Amino acid sequence: MVVVGVQTGTAGATVVNETGTEAAATAVVLSAPQRAAAIRQAQASATETAKAIGLSVREELVARDVVKDADGTVHTRYERTYDGLPVLGGDLVVHHRKNGTRTTTKATNARIAVATTATAEATSAAKAREGARKVIWAAGGKPVLAWETVEKGLQHDGTPSERHVVTDAATGKELHSYEAIETGVGNTQYSGQVTLGTAPGFTLTDTARGGHKTYDLKGATSGTGTLFTNSTDTWGNGLASNRETAAADAHYGAAVTWDFYKNELGRNGIRGDGVAAYSRVHYGNAYVNAFWSDSCFCMTYGDGAGNAKPLTSLDVAGHEMTHGLTASTANLRYSKESGGLNEATSDILGTSVEFYANNAADAGDYLIGEKIDIRGNGTPLRYMDKPSRDGNSADYWSSSLGRLDVHYSSGPANHFFYLLAEGSGTKTINGVTYNSPTYDNSTLTGIGREKAYQIWYKALTTYMTSSTTYAGARTATLSATTDLYGANSAEYNAVNAAWKAVNVK
Repeated sequence: MVVVGVQTGTAGATVVNETGTEAAATAVVLSAPQRAAAIRQAQASATETAKAIGLSVREELVARDVVKDADGTVHTRYERTYDGLPVLGGDLVVHHRKNGTRTTTKATNARIAVATTATAEATSAAKAREGARKVIWAAGGKPVLAWETVEKGLQHDGTPSERHVVTDAATGKELHSYEAIETGVGNTQYSGQVTLGTAPGFTLTDTARGGHKTYDLKGATSGTGTLFTNSTDTWGNGLASNRETAAADAHYGAAVTWDFYKNELGRNGIRGDGVAAYSRVHYGNAYVNAFWSDSCFCMTYGDGAGNAKPLTSLDVAGHEMTHGLTASTANLRYSKESGGLNEATSDILGTSVEFYANNAADAGDYLIGEKIDIRGNGTPLRYMDKPSRDGNSADYWSSSLGRLDVHYSSGPANHFFYLLAEGSGTKTINGVTYNSPTYDNSTLTGIGREKAYQIWYKALTTYMTSSTTYAGARTATLSATTDLYGANSAEYNAVNAAWKAVNVK
């Protein structure tokens, strides 16, 4: 196989429903200047908004994102400060309807009343650490003064580690910790001959998609790497032994994901600002993983076992870029139930990217990592129709779900999405046979993949917050479905039934 790269453009993006008309609650595509202007406008009125939604005079809002619906509704996402300190778990979304009504979705409803002076602090290791910042921790019940530190190093498999630790400033007790480097896996070298966006002079720079660039780390585990350049616009030969092959796969995956976001979800890039992330390939030696990092705003891919199977396929690219999307919107904390929803969001939209590509060499499916054979027995890493088939993931919600690794607590949300899109029971899609059960033995008919991912995306970007649990995800998706289709619609009933089918009520 020869992977050919030529300069290409990006199709226009108007999201339409099945009747061909723009849905009233569909997000309007904002250009980067329009989005920036909307955020500036929201910030200019932030003091008035804070007062209107009942915040104290010691609290201020910092506008982070604005989503405008076709019906005139504006959803503004804010971070919160208290006496000038960041409030972790204090994020909220204000929904302003065209008729003037205003509602608010908050990560926490707890009232903040915290002493922030030095007398409230204990002498602690956290305070003394270089780079520690003073914060208000509001995600664990009663808000308290705290210190947040970032411990950098390596995880057990060589993945970089950026462990955030939140410590009570008065007692020195650890309140919360999470890993900021978010990982995922998928198939590789199965996209066949594709078209790549490149720049004059033959570099892997996609000028039509925010300037996305792909770099060669050459086995390093830090730095940006070297931008791929060539004497012609032909990249790779389909074999792992050619260093350009992994670069072509990663570059293609990033392009398809960008197009999916824009054409299907009305989003102009990961942050909605028209600016691309970048990709790094050939990370480390025989590194069997891929990861997204907010700190570099980039995707990084290892070369797999024996450096023979780079993890640079469509669903991996979609998965990793979606971690960036989540960080730019709801910012679901990467632990417990919110972490499971974070991972599920990447699986859901990564899978949707694979279907969207409509690439005959890698047909869309509801299997995660089915091509890399990471287990050595030909089975996928995860299954969306029945997550427990992987031996670790949960099919249904239970009170102990938050104790699982986030890749396994994602199971009920992945299962929900499959049931919502395709329904229950046995069926074959693109040559793969599925058999999806339900917790309540109900029989479900799917509403279609497109409606399912549009509902999930709207819930993520306008209703979920950093601390959203499975119960909160149910509420968020029902609110999103109400906006898109109405509270008495068949779609609303289907969303409700699909959550019941995974024991979220």
